[in-house]
Amino acid sequence: MSKIAQPEQIQVSFEFFPPKTEKMEETLWNSVQRLAPLQPRFVSVTYGADGSTRDRTHRIVQRIHNETELICAPHLTCIGATRNDVMDVASSYWEEGIRHIVALRGDPPKDISHYKPHPDGFPYASDLVSGLLKVGTYDISVAAYPETHPEAPSARFDLESLKRKIDAGASRAITQFFFDTDLYFRFRDRCVDHGIGAPIVPGILPITNFKRMVGFADACGASVPTWLHERFAGLEDDPETRQFMAASIAIEQVETLKRDGVQEFHFYTLNRAALTYAICHALGLRPKKPTQKDLQHEFR
Repeated sequence: MSKIAQPEQIQVSFEFFPPKTEKMEETLWNSVQRLAPLQPRFVSVTYGADGSTRDRTHRIVQRIHNETELICAPHLTCIGATRNDVMDVASSYWEEGIRHIVALRGDPPKDISHYKPHPDGFPYASDLVSGLLKVGTYDISVAAYPETHPEAPSARFDLESLKRKIDAGASRAITQFFFDTDLYFRFRDRCVDHGIGAPIVPGILPITNFKRMVGFADACGASVPTWLHERFAGLEDDPETRQFMAASIAIEQVETLKRDGVQEFHFYTLNRAALTYAICHALGLRPKKPTQKDLQHEFR
């Protein structure tokens, strides 16, 4: 019988993306403040294709790091950049006190169909992991694909790529989002059989917008089951029912994973807090209430 994870054993992390406008930044910051009391293991901030959001990512990372108690893990990619450029970014993060990184190869810009390593850059994420650990003893997360990376020639090739990243020094792998929990369990078993001993953290995507989610899935090779299409059918003009449906689907997913011993979850929040907060509540997480000592420190 699988060991059931107790609420106090559950750990979560949250992903945000750098906003483009002041209004979007206000939404992001409200979400950060709403989710922070759940005491996530870390929060990550994404990095656009070809490093296109480098400055905005860095600014949001700095704000979270300086204005909250959260551990911030910026995404860092090697696509379209020289080794020196990437190492400069990593060194600046280290000097600012950042100790966690999500290391990724990165997606090519939309006008480029196939990935081509920069001639003076890190070719792949495993090379980036090795390079980062020359800067400092970073806690590094990497990506994993339960349904195989869309550019990988085979599932075995993809597993070998993941193993290289772990062997290079990554602490954990965070999966691409999925909706069929059996896909995750089979992938986790294949990782063990392939000698991958690091935690495989399931990535959970609360469905804030079904049509947009389908577009995400098409781009990253994630399947959208027929039953999921059926659940959202006819709800295009019914936002309240869509919200209820999204919450119930995600809660069912994490409860199934939890019953089989999964204790750590990574949430793709899309900078929205409500659904993620509800799912975490269902997992048994509760905001930490400030102690008298905390209050005395705050008003000192």
